[in-house]
Amino acid sequence: MARVKQAEGVMTLAEMKEFAGFGAATQRYVRRALDIGLDREDAMSRWSRDVVEAASIRAQARLYRMLPELREIVPDDSGLDSVEPFLAPLITLSAFDLGQGRLTSFASYRFLYERLIGAGVRPWLPAAFCAAAALPHLHPELRRKLLQSISEAAATASGWSNRQPAFYPYWVEKVDASGALPA
Repeated sequence: MARVKQAEGVMTLAEMKEFAGFGAATQRYVRRALDIGLDREDAMSRWSRDVVEAASIRAQARLYRMLPELREIVPDDSGLDSVEPFLAPLITLSAFDLGQGRLTSFASYRFLYERLIGAGVRPWLPAAFCAAAALPHLHPELRRKLLQSISEAAATASGWSNRQPAFYPYWVEKVDASGALPA
């Protein structure tokens, strides 16, 4: 039992380190997307800084309404009959998120989608990412950067972990440390 808890702690720390390695804009977008997709907070009041961002949040919330259904239909095998109803909406969601320009690598995309949908989505993420990253709505330079970010190992993995993510980044209020220290 102690070894299991220790392994869980090590994996949680690894997830935290991975998140810490993302740029500030990516971290902000992941937290915002999780607030919207997991219905954690009022994303509009928490994340909207201007009318453009407010419009983006509204569009994201509309698209993310399909997440509960997607979570229910994650294919458990590679049978082609179950792929289309799942993969088509997953690519649409992915295209939106990649089009926002804040998820700049497969790693950040994978990090977000494992949390939005669950561990069962892992085998489908390389296909959805590559399809969405190759769509013409993205600037050619962004398409190149995204497609180059997926490693051969990620694209050709023979198996995936079914361990659910443990670390879900959350908004943390800034604390004024100057008033907290003794004089």
